[in-house]
Amino acid sequence: MNALKKILIIDDLPELHLIYKMMLIRYQCEIISALNGQDGLDLLAKHPDVDLILLDINMPLMTGLDFIRAVKEQEQYSLIPIILVSTPGMESDAGKGLRLGAQGCIKKPFAPRDLHLLLDKLDLVHA
Repeated sequence: MNALKKILIIDDLPELHLIYKMMLIRYQCEIISALNGQDGLDLLAKHPDVDLILLDINMPLMTGLDFIRAVKEQEQYSLIPIILVSTPGMESDAGKGLRLGAQGCIKKPFAPRDLHLLLDKLDLVHA
């Protein structure tokens, strides 16, 4: 992957979507936002060229873990990198998500630098 062009952000807190957009502005990519896992699946069907998914674990309607299971079952989406966003005290869910196929995890609250370092560490972006 030469550069991130399109990122799907799935988080049930609308105000966090703006924060993610500010954190990711340096990548000059398109941001697509969903407020729950089911909306995320619907948007993924409309935008199968997503380069990365930032996924909150704890959401209503469809949890992040259920979203990962659904995505990994569909071959056309199974190789899209997923970064989990967890909350303190939910480390066991983060571990489950990594075992289900997520490439990384970051814990709220985090600084932009933390996210950038994780993207670099996972080799998801190239300068």
